[in-house]
Amino acid sequence: MLTLSEISKSFGGRTLFSDVSLQVNRGDRIGLVGPNGAGKSTLFSLILQEDTPDDGKVNFERGITLGFLPQESAPAGDETVVELATSITPDFVEVSRKLKAWDTTHPDDIDPHDDVHARFNELDGYQVESRAKSILKGLSFRDSDFDRPAREMSGGWVMRAHLARLLTQEPDLLMLDEPTNHLDLEALLWFQDYLKGYPGAVLMISHDREFLNQLCGSILDIRHGKLTRYRGNYEDYLGQRAAKDAQQLAAYKNQQKEIAHLQEFADRFRAKASKAAQAQSKLKQIERMEKIEAPVADDATVGFSFPQPQRSGLKVISLKGVDFSYGAAPVYRNLDFQAERDERTVLVGPNGAGKSTLLKLLADVLKPQAGERVLGHNVQSGYFSQYRTETLDMSRTVLDEASDTPQRVTEQYIRTVLGSFLFRGDDVFKKVNVLSGGEKSRLALVKLLLNPPNLLLMDEPTTHLDMASIDALVKALKEYTGTLIFISHDVYFIRALANKVLHVNAGVLTPYAGNYQYYLDKTKSSSARVALTAGLTDNRPQQREAARPAPVQVSGADRKEQKRIEAANRQNRSGERKAQQQLVHKLEKDIADCEARQADLTVEMEKPETYAKAGAAMHLNRELMGVQHQLETLTAEWEAAAQKLAQIDAAGG
Repeated sequence: MLTLSEISKSFGGRTLFSDVSLQVNRGDRIGLVGPNGAGKSTLFSLILQEDTPDDGKVNFERGITLGFLPQESAPAGDETVVELATSITPDFVEVSRKLKAWDTTHPDDIDPHDDVHARFNELDGYQVESRAKSILKGLSFRDSDFDRPAREMSGGWVMRAHLARLLTQEPDLLMLDEPTNHLDLEALLWFQDYLKGYPGAVLMISHDREFLNQLCGSILDIRHGKLTRYRGNYEDYLGQRAAKDAQQLAAYKNQQKEIAHLQEFADRFRAKASKAAQAQSKLKQIERMEKIEAPVADDATVGFSFPQPQRSGLKVISLKGVDFSYGAAPVYRNLDFQAERDERTVLVGPNGAGKSTLLKLLADVLKPQAGERVLGHNVQSGYFSQYRTETLDMSRTVLDEASDTPQRVTEQYIRTVLGSFLFRGDDVFKKVNVLSGGEKSRLALVKLLLNPPNLLLMDEPTTHLDMASIDALVKALKEYTGTLIFISHDVYFIRALANKVLHVNAGVLTPYAGNYQYYLDKTKSSSARVALTAGLTDNRPQQREAARPAPVQVSGADRKEQKRIEAANRQNRSGERKAQQQLVHKLEKDIADCEARQADLTVEMEKPETYAKAGAAMHLNRELMGVQHQLETLTAEWEAAAQKLAQIDAAGG
């Protein structure tokens, strides 16, 4: 489908990559990763033929179609959302325009003999529109949005509409640059599932680990001028790359020892006539060696620990009887909410459910129309929004703005924190007003972390961060001693931090007193019960009757004995249900423990020092495989137990 042959590209005397080759086949799911500035976007521009390589060729299979979603700034004009989503080819756009004009005004510039409707049908126009609307709904658009002019919507929603256009078009090769940046969690999960069944090949740049893990069959690593392909998902890539680096380092050290030994012999005996020939032979042996390069380390990921806030009381914040509406549209009625110290709560739910509104009510950015917001003892709140940059002074430099903090910290420390969020070298002397939207968001995040409150409210904090910076943020927030409430579409970030999940939908808050996996398990179990109950109730009346215990036959006169037997049956069913429920809970705990061990082992496998110890990596890998097998077994047992519990409930237990 696509072949890159011995491609080289340089900018300003700097070689981005040299002599790299790549083949993309139908059905491939490939993730492109590497440090910022390594050349990921340049490689995309070469494939899209927006730029030309210095050397090498880019070849396409004849007749294939390409679709590309940029990271930012996709255009929008006067077309409606559904018109943008169906603008799959110039021909289709033109026919759709003619059809719309013909059906409304019959303008003179349209040939009356042109059978517009027939051409529209030839292009499967009605099916295209139906598919586009279905995709738009999956990306969280409402029916009322379809006929809105796209230019009236925010940039993030325009990007979603362009994504819908590409999915409707179904190009043979779909190229995506950070496609999850503008999606909320619900839309991201829908999009992720949709791509699993996508008929074409997908090549994507993404900093979302979970997204890459769920979709990719191979990872392209671009760094230090080379392009290396690893089979498997992102976690597989990390393990393979660490093992490769460890092997290369060991080979490099062994070769250096051999070179040092040969050089020592030559230096010692080159002056002796009897040994001079041997010494010269050793030097030539060194020259003939194919030198092994030491693995080049990436720029070190900067870790930091920000100042910890003062301790708050147990009850951190409450909303009591809160009403809030946008105009005539109510969002919350008589809302009660409370957060306690040390909770790390993620807000999840469909788009438009009120997650950001709830966060703004907690931050006192929005004022309720009724009810009250109550801060607990010694509580200070801080709010971060990816769009809230008006708190920055545009006339200052990045360093001056970051230094404007009541905390007593050194310039070196501030520059260290700035560096971990991609403000490196002379970047710290840039004026704030010349920064991109993402850079301003990162600077606002730095300011918050340099002077953290003990109640931290964060809306999509990982947007515009690369993986190293996300790791730095995760590490800092794990050490944070305050209370955290956040919204994120990054499942890796959620899994790393959340110890409580709050589902928000239609003004109703449903808490789950566990981590994100616990929430998924509970909602999956609930969905299974609903589906099973619906199946028994609506579709299988005979099975429903068979599922119930047969009635006990007693004489009409002996009512007392009948009641006693019925009570005994109820007690037996209750006991059976209780035992089954305990089994489900036990399996859930075992799964959670197993997942925690899996996460710990994965972290150990990612550490370079693991591969420095003889046999350590092999031992950890064997244990990890055992844990994964155990996790699969426990999950299967949990599914069977949850289904049996649902059957007991459906049968009246």
